[in-house]
Amino acid sequence: MANGSNSPAGGAVAGGALRFAGRMPDAAASSALTFDYFMVAGGGGGGSWQGAGGGAGGILEGLVVLASGSYDIVIGGGGAGGSNAPGTNGGDTTFNGLTAIGGGGGGSEAGAPLSGGSGGGKGTAAGTGSGTAGQGTDGGSNYGGKGNGGGGGAGTAGVASTSTVAGNGGDGRSSYITGALVYYGGGGGGSDRRPPTVDGDGGLGGGGDGAYSVPGNGAANTGGGGGGAEARNDAAGFNPAEGGTGIVLIRYLGDQVATGGTVTTVAGYTVHTFTSDGTFTV
Repeated sequence: MANGSNSPAGGAVAGGALRFAGRMPDAAASSALTFDYFMVAGGGGGGSWQGAGGGAGGILEGLVVLASGSYDIVIGGGGAGGSNAPGTNGGDTTFNGLTAIGGGGGGSEAGAPLSGGSGGGKGTAAGTGSGTAGQGTDGGSNYGGKGNGGGGGAGTAGVASTSTVAGNGGDGRSSYITGALVYYGGGGGGSDRRPPTVDGDGGLGGGGDGAYSVPGNGAANTGGGGGGAEARNDAAGFNPAEGGTGIVLIRYLGDQVATGGTVTTVAGYTVHTFTSDGTFTV
């Protein structure tokens, strides 16, 4: 569910300001470099049996100065969809001592939503799926007997269900770090409970849609939450939704000076993309 467009000239956009990553401007340049990083954890799985949407994986971004050496990267996997149960949390993504926290599993009739990078949406069982400050948001609540909440997104909170529509997943956050506008960390949509309520949509940034028995998985390498399933596991075609896997993106100005991941160049920048565990070596 990524949305792409041409990147503006210059550095990555963060908080309305342009940032540039590249060589240090003094003698320290011989032993250290500055890098932009963008980390996304795995999204939470959707719940089933009045299931709510899974929360998005947490997102961390910023600048880091690294000395020459090797830095391990771990990519968080997506959480499993619940079988007559809440979904499970997504896996954490780690790099250089930083941890983006996996998204919380969506709630259900059988259990409360889980907290995480972003919180899972609420099913009919009591509880709240809370997000982690600076990484994500809370999941949405259900509406007594009508529909189930959407999972929190990295950018906006999961939407509460109403009497006519289950909660949509919260939207994720955008980044230009690859040279195009891409969204990551959308929450999963909640499932309806009975007509006239309709299923919720996944949030922008890879969130899966809610559905009766075959909800949408979170999109790979976005940290999107899985959609909630209304049905129990004895329904025809039952297939609960997984959260999307995470990603790490590292960028710097100029020619390639490091190794690891898939390396691309765009607008004078070198970008290293990690969609599985690996090592970034400076």
